[in-house]
Parts: sequence; structure tokens; C-alpha cells
Amino acid sequence: MVKIEHYDFGEIVVDGKKYSRDIIITPSRIISNWWRIEGHMLFLDDLKDVLNEEFEYLVIGTGYYGFMRVSDEVFKEMSKRGVKVIAKPTREAVEEFNTLFSKGVKVVGAFHLTC
Repeated sequence: MVKIEHYDFGEIVVDGKKYSRDIIITPSRIISNWWRIEGHMLFLDDLKDVLNEEFEYLVIGTGYYGFMRVSDEVFKEMSKRGVKVIAKPTREAVEEFNTLFSKGVKVVGAFHLTC
């Protein structure tokens, strides 16, 4: 079971392990040191490592202050797949992720830890 235990600027703790780089959490794995094409923008290509997985929700943490933006292509592609997208500042996104996960929902979380 995946549980985000703590988040603060620049760090996130998942199942007792601390990460200090952006991270993607899927129902089956954790992708640490997640890099995007452009630091404060999320493009569909940035999610290529999870596009073959089945999930119902994509929860995006847009950073501590919410500075990261999500491109329209992400929303359009997820809509075509029937995936609901929630994009919020990372602290709020962590709460959403934990709530959905605890209900047994197949959820992917993509979290920008700074900015």
C-alpha cells in the first residue's frame, strides 16, 4: 500500500522513504527523480512512463506555490482515456491522492515538490 506520509517544500515521504526530487506514484511503482521537458510546465510527453498503465485519476501536484502549469494536451488526452485530472498545489494534491488511494481508486500522482 502506498501512503504519502509527509510533504513540505522540496521533500515528500512515501512509505517511510524520503524523496527530494519530483516524483510520480502509480498503483504499481514509484518513479523518482522525475524530470519534465520544461520545469514549470507539464506536457503529455512528461507522463510517457505511465501512459501504458490503467488508472482512473491523475492527481498533479503543481508545486508548493502552484507555479507549474498543465498543458491542454494533458487534459485532452486524459479525457479521451476517461481519466479525471486534478491539478492543485502539491500540499492539496497529496491530500487528494491519499483520499483516492485509501478508497481503492486507481490513481497516479505526479508531484512537483518545489515552487
